[in-house]
This record gives sequence, C-alpha cells and structure tokens, in this order.
Amino acid sequence: MIAGILRHLTRWRRRHRVLPFVGDTRLRGEREAELARWSVKVLGAEMAQRHYAAGLAGPVAPVPEGPSPAGLTSRSCRQSDIEADWLRHWCRLLGTPPVYHRKLWENCFILQALWEAGMLAPGRRALGFAVGRESLPAILAAHGVAVVATDLDGGDARARDWIATGQHGSAAEALFRPALLPRAEFDARVSFRTADMAAIPEDLRQGGFDLVWSACAMEHLGSLERGMRFVEQAMRCLRPGGIAVHTTEFNLDELAGTLSRGATVLYQRRHLEALAARLAAQRHEMLPLDDGHGSGMLDRFVDLPPFEEAGSPLGTVFPPHLRLSVRGFPVTSAGLIVRAGG
Repeated sequence: MIAGILRHLTRWRRRHRVLPFVGDTRLRGEREAELARWSVKVLGAEMAQRHYAAGLAGPVAPVPEGPSPAGLTSRSCRQSDIEADWLRHWCRLLGTPPVYHRKLWENCFILQALWEAGMLAPGRRALGFAVGRESLPAILAAHGVAVVATDLDGGDARARDWIATGQHGSAAEALFRPALLPRAEFDARVSFRTADMAAIPEDLRQGGFDLVWSACAMEHLGSLERGMRFVEQAMRCLRPGGIAVHTTEFNLDELAGTLSRGATVLYQRRHLEALAARLAAQRHEMLPLDDGHGSGMLDRFVDLPPFEEAGSPLGTVFPPHLRLSVRGFPVTSAGLIVRAGG
C-alpha cells in the first residue's frame, strides 16, 4: 500500500513540475541529473557535428550514383555503416542526409539486403508488416515491385499509441511519395490492407511473395517469444528462395538481463541464435549475425532519454542516436536476413 502511494506521488510530481507559490517541485538531485543528461547530449552532438563537417556523414557527404554491394549478413547498427557508400545511396532515395540515427540505418539495411538478394526488380511481390507511414513501399514500387502494405486495424486498442504519434498507417495514400514515382504507377503497384502481425491472415500465408519485411516491429508484440513466432509465421508468406528482412531492438549487453515482456522487448544474441536454430529446423536460413560493437567514437556514445530533440534552458542539441538507454540497457538496432527454404 505504501509503495502504491509513493508511486502515485511520484507520478503527481511529474505532472506538476511547477506549482503556484511553491515553484519548481523537483529535488536538487533531480535537477542536477537532468543537467548531466543534457551535458552528455551536448558532447555527443559536438562529436557528430565534427564528423558531419569532415564529410564523413551529413549533408556534405558525397552521394554515390547508384547502389554498391556490401555483403550484408544479419547485423547490428554501427557508425561505419552510416559513413558507407551503400547507405548513402538509400538515403538519397529516402530524401534525407546520412545522419547518425539507428532508425535511418534500419530502412537502409532493409533496402540494401533486398537489393543484394536481387529482390528490387520488376515482377517481384513484396509484403510489408506494420508499415505505418514508411517510404519503403514507394521505393520498392519505384523499382517495379508489387507491394502489399499492412498495418494493424485502427480500431484495435493496440494501435492507439501508434496513431497518437503519427506512426500508424490506415491507407495507401500515406505511403505515396511523388518524388519517387508517378501516382498511376504507385496505384498500380501498391495496395494496403489491415493485418495483425501476431495472427497473420491465412490468405497471406500461402507462399505467394518473393520478399517480406518489417522495421522495428517484432519487439512490440508483447514478448520475446511472440516476436520470434511472428518471424517464423512470416516465412510461410514466402516462395522458396524468398527473402525476409526484419529489424528489431538489440541489447548489446549479452551478460545482463533484458526486457522479455511488455510493450517493448529487447533481444540479445542468445535469443537471435535460438531463432536461427528454430528457422533452420524448418529448412530456412538466417544469415549469420555480425553483432560487433563497432570501433567508432559514436559507437560508444549512448543516448539518454528523452530521445526527441534535446532542449533545455541552455539551448537545443541533436545528439547521435546509434545507441540508447532503454531502462538502463545499452540498445541498438539489429537487422535479420532470412532466406526461405523449399
């Protein structure tokens, strides 16, 4: 009972940071912790800006004329990828400079893996899960791929947070990118339907697609097991030789605990190795996981919440976001590439 009262008081103080006649309700330690967090972000932003100024990434980084092979396998995000030619090419199509952000890396990883597998070609059929408002369907369609984009039904209670943050998709209209292809071609190649990742409709699990993908979605199904079960079920959507590419949250600390249940779970190497074994038992192949931490300075910078543009009375900064703290765990993004067996 006492613990419940304390939690209630803590939530009340967070909602009432400033009160009439009282002023700031935060304790000194809380104020200093917030200043320390902001100082960390300032240092990270300064490191990133120096890399941008040197042309390693950012708006002045040279952009290649076309894609280039990288020999990707399943992989964790790292600084050297942001500075590589292969990623810069996809940034151009995504309409953004190559910045040190893991979400940008996820989109580029998916596109590069599909390109290297020969899947970005006319006549291919693609299925995307939890697409929200991604640019990937339009990019695939611009390469001649027929795309079925799916997302959770907007009336489902689980979709509320995604709707509130503008990340939920309910129609193909939100996926159109006029800079990538004409409207008539988009309408001919891209369709949208609702689908629950946790219970993929049977008509989609008939092996009729050449490729499937999901970006940072499997960790939001409630548990580690449900995410792995989704990957297994999604393989039934593929033809033999087809490719599945998924990105997810990856806990870089192999020896510590992790978040195994809840709104967001964190996979560790041992979980992904177990998933690879389960897929192999079904005659599929997950390409080996390269989870090296990277040797760059920004590979050792861990962003702290809040993760929006970090503002304080001293200004606003834009820190790198390749690693972040999720309830104290060092986390990055990992991409999984799986080839469907016969």
